Amino acid sequence: MRFLLLLFLTIGLATPALQAQPAPPDTTKGRYHRPLFAQVKVRRNVEFAQVSGLLGQTQPLYLDFYEPSGDTVRRRPLVLLAHEGAFVTGTRDDVVMTELCTRLARLGYTAASIDYRLLFFPFDSVGIGRAAIRATQDMRAAVRFFRHDAAKARQFKVDGRYIFVGGSSAGAFMALQTAYLDKAAEVPAYLNLAALGGLEGSGGYAGYSSRPRGVINLCGALAQAGWLQAGDVPLLSIQGTRDGIVPYNRGLIGGPLPAQVVAGSAVLRRRAQAVGVPNVLRPLRGAGHVPYSFEPTYLDSVFVPMRDFLRPLLGAGAPGPLLAAALNPRRAGVATAALLPRRVQLALSTMLAEDTKTALENRLPRTEQPLPAVLPAATGATEPPE
Repeated sequence: MRFLLLLFLTIGLATPALQAQPAPPDTTKGRYHRPLFAQVKVRRNVEFAQVSGLLGQTQPLYLDFYEPSGDTVRRRPLVLLAHEGAFVTGTRDDVVMTELCTRLARLGYTAASIDYRLLFFPFDSVGIGRAAIRATQDMRAAVRFFRHDAAKARQFKVDGRYIFVGGSSAGAFMALQTAYLDKAAEVPAYLNLAALGGLEGSGGYAGYSSRPRGVINLCGALAQAGWLQAGDVPLLSIQGTRDGIVPYNRGLIGGPLPAQVVAGSAVLRRRAQAVGVPNVLRPLRGAGHVPYSFEPTYLDSVFVPMRDFLRPLLGAGAPGPLLAAALNPRRAGVATAALLPRRVQLALSTMLAEDTKTALENRLPRTEQPLPAVLPAATGATEPPE
């Protein structure tokens, strides 16, 4: 009798919560792995934010949105990409970003290539540091824009839980900072973060999270590897081992500017490994900076790892049957309890024997959709010594 009561309680109270939480993306039948869509639809000149320009003027920001033509899926993952250009030049129709967005859309993703604020003055390390903060604010605004749309109008049919960010060179700096620069105290005081609008900026849609699901770093770096912390989102890094612009290991960057020490892809991998952040490093042996921008054959060396990195993060192989916890909590699959609303967990705690309660709490972490601890091809990428 007690068992039946527990079973009915679990079914009755948990079902509404399950209905309110959409299932993860369906990765069967080759979706998100094979180019199932021959045609791609592009919505150009989508305004996603209005921000303060370099001279204080209101500046609109635009993106181009890519989606598979004829797709009937109502919620699709999104990959946001930002172009290279040293925070001085470049546009959202950058040939590499355009190609990557098109290829992603053919797999079934949605993708967006964004513009961001360029130029800075004075032309020194303070100026470029502030430019990097402004550009990161713009990427965060784009994430919030799509999360707002996913919650309201849903004109882009994006699944707000699965928004990834990435970029090339300067765009990769932005993506890395969007994911891992999450404390105002980490920004050097001389950049005057408060005057810039804080970490999030003033791009609108306050209250919506700008935290991505994962990061794609193409030839970028971070000022501090320590910004990567346990519990942060997964990281894919692709970079030439002989990059003479952005160090592959730890080194100086700046060109004509006062040099700054940054942590390149090899250092970020070691840091990610040390703190348990799922990560993939794909070194481009003997290649320099952004080789895919000059030699199209390198694009496959970028796109294939992107494809293989993203798909395991879409929830494939996620929690087992909901009733597993109620029927046999000692042997239930991980994260099943995460699907139970809080009131059900409290009821189970009082009704189950003490040892069963302990098993439920210890075996079933309360995370909505756990990320895999180890990603395919995450290991085996050896690094040249520093």
